[in-house]
Amino acid sequence: MDWFAASEYWLSRLVLQRALAGIYLVAFVSAALQFRALIGSRGLTPVPVFVRRVPFRASPSVFHWRYSDRLFAACSWAGAALAAAVAAGAADAVPLWLSMLMWAALWLLYLSIVNVGQLWYGFGWESLLLETGFLAIFLGNAETAPPVLVLWLLRWLLFRVEFGAGLIKWRGDRCWRELTCLDYHHETQPMPGPLSWFFHRLPKPLHRVEVAANHVAQLVVPFGLLLPQPVATFAAAAVVVTQLWLVLSGNFSWLNWLTIVLAVSAVDSSPLAAPPSYGETPVWFTVLVCAVTAVMVVLSYWPVRNMVSRRQQMNASFNTLHLANTYGAFGSVTRLRHEIVIEGTDEERLTEDTRWWEYEFKGKPGDVSRMPRQFAPYHLRLDWQMWFAALSPGYALGWFEPFVARLLEGDRDTLRLLRRNPFPQSPPRHVRALLYRYRFTTWQERRETGDWWHRTLVREYLPPVAALPAPEPD
Repeated sequence: MDWFAASEYWLSRLVLQRALAGIYLVAFVSAALQFRALIGSRGLTPVPVFVRRVPFRASPSVFHWRYSDRLFAACSWAGAALAAAVAAGAADAVPLWLSMLMWAALWLLYLSIVNVGQLWYGFGWESLLLETGFLAIFLGNAETAPPVLVLWLLRWLLFRVEFGAGLIKWRGDRCWRELTCLDYHHETQPMPGPLSWFFHRLPKPLHRVEVAANHVAQLVVPFGLLLPQPVATFAAAAVVVTQLWLVLSGNFSWLNWLTIVLAVSAVDSSPLAAPPSYGETPVWFTVLVCAVTAVMVVLSYWPVRNMVSRRQQMNASFNTLHLANTYGAFGSVTRLRHEIVIEGTDEERLTEDTRWWEYEFKGKPGDVSRMPRQFAPYHLRLDWQMWFAALSPGYALGWFEPFVARLLEGDRDTLRLLRRNPFPQSPPRHVRALLYRYRFTTWQERRETGDWWHRTLVREYLPPVAALPAPEPD
C-alpha cells in the first residue's frame, strides 16, 4: 500500500492534529461560557424554540432529542475536556479505532452546537472547523502512516478557503480591484485589534501593496498547494505568512489560525525529522478512507459550481453536516464605521438633564480612550452581532429587543457577556441605544488626547425603553 501511506508527513500530521484540537478547545469553551445568555432556555434566541420550529433533518443535533441548559453545558465542557486530552496526545496513545472515535465525538458534539446556534454560529469559521474536524477523523494516529488521500482533501479544503476568498473579493467591491479597500478595512472591520490603529495609519501606498499581496496570496498561491514538493511547502509557507499578517491586524476568531493549521497539511516535514517505522495499514482503514474520499469528491461539485458562478455565495454550506462548504470574506468593504452605544439610567422620569451611563462591551469599540483588545481565537459572539446590527436594523431583528429587556432585568448571564455594567446594585429604569460614527484618531489627535477613536452622534437607534412593571400578586 505504498500509494496510500505518506510517512514523510508524519510530523505535519502531528502538528496539525494537536493544533486542531487546541482550536476545538477554544470553540467549546466559547460555547460553554456564552450559551446561556444567547441560546439557553432564557437566551435571546432560545434553543427550545428553535428545535420546535426546525426539524432534525434540517439541523441534525443531539439537542433535538432533549434540551436543557445543564445538558448543553455538559456537552460543551465534555468537548473541551476531550479536546484538551487530544491536544495533549491522548489520541496517539490509544488504538486507531478509538482515536477515530475521539475525533468523531469532537465533531459530533460541535456539529450539535452549531446546528442549533442560529445567527450566533452563522460564521464561515464554524463550518471550516467542522469540515476540518471531519477530515481529521480519518488522518490516523501514531499507529499508522498519514493517508495521502486525506492530506490531499485537506489541501483541497485550503485551496477552497483561499481561492474562494480571493474570488469573492475580485468579483465584489471594486475597491479590491482598485487596490484601495485597505484604506478603510482596518478601521471598519468587525472587531479591530491592538495594532489595527497602526495598520490603518500606514501610508496609502503600503495599503496598495497589502491589497496586491492579498490577491497574489489568494488567487495565485493556492495553485501551488496542488503542485509537487517543494512547491507545495513554499505555497503553504506563503499562506502562513499572510494569515499571521491578518492575525496582527484584527480579530477574526479562529479563522486565521485554522487556515494556518490547514496549511501544515501541505508541508513536507521529512527534512526536519525522519519518519518513524509504521506497520501495515489496516485494510478496513484503507477502505474507509477511500470511501470518505469518494464522498468528498462528489460533494465538491457544489462549492466548485459556486466558485465558477458569477453570483458566488460567501460562506455557505450545501448540506446539514457542513461538509464541502464554500468560503470567503469581505466581498464588500464598508467605508464608514457605525457603532451602537447602549446607555441606561436609574432615573424614573426622563428629562433633558437625565444622566445616562454607558454599557461597555468586551471587544467592540465603545470608550474612545480604550485601546482595542486582542481576543482571537476566542469568539465574542454578541460583539460581532452588534457590528452587524450597526450596519442595518434588519440584522438586529429577533434578538436586540430581548437583549435590551435582559439589561432592564439585570440578567446575570447577559451581563457576564459585557465588560462593564454601570448598574451593579440594581437594574436601570430605562435603556436606550444611540448610533455613533466612529473613526480612528489621527496621529495628532492621538498625541493630544490619548484617544484611539473619535465619535460623532448620528441618530437615536432605539428610543428609551422602560422595564415592564412587575405583575401584581393574585
